[in-house]
Amino acid sequence: MAIKKKIEEKQKGAVQLGKYEIGRTLLGEGNFGKVKLATHVDSGLQFAVKVFEKNKIVSPKINEQIIREIATLKLLKHPNVIRLHEVLASKTKIYMVLEYVPGGDLFDRIANRGKLSETQGRKLFQQLIDGVNYCHQKGVFHRDLKLENLLVDAKGNIKISDFGLSALPQHVREDGLLHTTCGSPNYVAPEIIANRGYQGSTPDIWSCGVILYVILTGFLPFDDRNMVVLYQKIFKGDTQIPKWISPEAQNLIRKILDPNPDTRITMVGIKEDAWFKQDYTPTVPDDEEEDKYIDDEAFSMSEPPSSAPKCPESPTLINAFQLIGMSSCLDLSGFFENEGVSERKIRFTSNHSAKDLLARIEDTVTEMGFRVQKKNGKLKATQEHRGQRCLGSLSVAVEVFEISSSLYVVELRKSYGDSSTYRQLCKKLSSDLGIPQSQELLSTELENNIEGDMRLHVRETEFS
Repeated sequence: MAIKKKIEEKQKGAVQLGKYEIGRTLLGEGNFGKVKLATHVDSGLQFAVKVFEKNKIVSPKINEQIIREIATLKLLKHPNVIRLHEVLASKTKIYMVLEYVPGGDLFDRIANRGKLSETQGRKLFQQLIDGVNYCHQKGVFHRDLKLENLLVDAKGNIKISDFGLSALPQHVREDGLLHTTCGSPNYVAPEIIANRGYQGSTPDIWSCGVILYVILTGFLPFDDRNMVVLYQKIFKGDTQIPKWISPEAQNLIRKILDPNPDTRITMVGIKEDAWFKQDYTPTVPDDEEEDKYIDDEAFSMSEPPSSAPKCPESPTLINAFQLIGMSSCLDLSGFFENEGVSERKIRFTSNHSAKDLLARIEDTVTEMGFRVQKKNGKLKATQEHRGQRCLGSLSVAVEVFEISSSLYVVELRKSYGDSSTYRQLCKKLSSDLGIPQSQELLSTELENNIEGDMRLHVRETEFS
C-alpha cells in the first residue's frame, strides 16, 4: 500500500514517513522509543509522532500497553483529550501520529512557575473533568491520571494523554469490577491499593482530586519516600489543606479525596459543586466522524531480531504499581544480578494479620535452619555455620506494617549473606504464605526511581 512507503533520507537531511516529514526529537530516548516532531507535507500542519522500536519491546505487557493506547484513542474525540490521527508501521517500528501540543506538560508548568490562582486552576480543572467524564461515558477509564500526563496547548487548554494503562468495558470481570493494580504511587486511589476490585470511575476521580490539590498548592497531598508510609497516608485520606485555599475549594477537595469510594463525590456531584460551576462553560465533544488509518503491521510483533533477549520483564520498563500485577511466584532473578544486594529490600502485600504473618514466617525460617530473634514486633533470621559468617551464611530482618485493618505489607531486608540462599528463602516464604496473585514486589532501587514519584517541595505554609 502507498501508506507503507519506506522511510527514505531526503537530500536535505530530513526523513520522510509517508506524507510526513520527520523533524527534531521532542522527547529523548525512552525505554523503547522517542517522540518526534513531524510536519504534514501537504497541509504544513505539525504533529507529534511516537516512534516505538519493536526490538526493544521485549515485554508482552509493554506491547499490550501500546496496542491498548491505540485502541483507546481510536474511540476518543474530545478537545481535552489528545487526538490520534493515524498509526503507521514498518517491520521494525510503530509510528503513532498524534496531535502536537507545544506547551509541554502541567507538571513542568507547576514545577517551574509554582501554584496557580484559583481562577486559573479552576479553568484547567473544569477541562480535566470534562475530558475525564467524556472518557467515562465512552467506557474508557484512564487509571494513570497525573500532571505529567496532562499536556497544555498554545492556548493554555488541557489535553489528557498516555492511555497505555486505560481500561475498556472488556476488561471488567464477571463481578463488574476492575482488578488490575496500576497507576502512579502519589496519585493512586486507596481502593486500588486494597486489591479487592474497584469501579473504573472512582480511581480517576481520586486522581483528579490529587491534581486539583497540586494545581492550587504547588505540592502533593500524599507524599513520602517510604512506600509504606505513603500507603498509610493514602488510606487515611487525611491531608492538610493550606489556609490560602478558599473554603469552597477546600470542601470540594475533601469530597474528592474521600478514601471511601462508596461515599466519594461522583462526576455529577463535581459538576454540580458551587466552586466548580463558577465561570464554567462545558467543553463540547467533537461529533464528526474521522477515519483514522491504523496499519495492521503496528499490531505485529512477530519479527523481532533473533538477538532480542528472552527474559522476565525488566523493572526499568514498568512503574512500581504495575509490579503488583505480577504472578504469585516471586521471580527474583532480576534482583540478584548485581553487587550490593545487601542494600535491597523486597516487599509484598497480604491480607493476613501481622501476628499470623510473623508466626508463619517464623515457622518457615526455623524449618530452613535459621536462628530466630524477635523484638518489638520485628523478626531477625540468621543462618551461620559454626557461628562464622561464610559462604551460605545469611541474615534477614523481617517487619510487618499495617496499612489498614485488612491490608499489611511484609518487608524483607537482607543485612548480609549469600544471594542464592536469600533467593531460596524468599521463594520458600512466597510459597508458604500463599502470596495472592496481585501483590507488590519492590527493591530499594525501584523505590528510589518510581515513575511519577515527583517532589514538589513544601515552602513555608500555614495549614487549616
